[in-house]
Amino acid sequence: MIANEAELRALMTAGLNGDAAAHRALLDRLSRHLRAYYKNKLARIGRSADEAEDLVQDALMAIHTRRHTYNPGELFTPWVHAITRYKLIDHLRHTKAAMTNVPIEDAADFEAQDDHAGAESALDINRLLARLPEKMRRAIRHVKIDGLSVAETAARCGMSESAVKVSVHRGLKAMAAAIAQGRTT
Repeated sequence: MIANEAELRALMTAGLNGDAAAHRALLDRLSRHLRAYYKNKLARIGRSADEAEDLVQDALMAIHTRRHTYNPGELFTPWVHAITRYKLIDHLRHTKAAMTNVPIEDAADFEAQDDHAGAESALDINRLLARLPEKMRRAIRHVKIDGLSVAETAARCGMSESAVKVSVHRGLKAMAAAIAQGRTT
């Protein structure tokens, strides 16, 4: 999706360190990439370019407001891709009724975008999740993978919302530590 990891990562790091011009430049560069990404994805399923513009704005807002969650020691583009992908999934979930008009062959193309690397990533995530206690594993799976709200997860798991938030936070921290130590298997 995004071509120059080093440049974007440098802009993000500078922005995190208070360089407003670098942050604006980052969002400008990302907006061009995101616009092309969303237009491509939506066109494949017969959706409007206007929806792409809304998604670009949503993604840029999420990147801006969640920038404190980015770890400068990690790659930047996977972090951005996760946000953009979840924004697209969330948008499609909320506009599901319009999906009934998508020709089946186009819908299959859109749904089948997971490639070999995506399958390997899913295996790695499952391995990492398997290391966690059941409570953390369920909270992360529901909130971060299935896209449920904290309230919905709390109701499903019989936990308080605070307990869900803590479980997700601690579980993700444990997973990040395992990745940093190279223990994904």
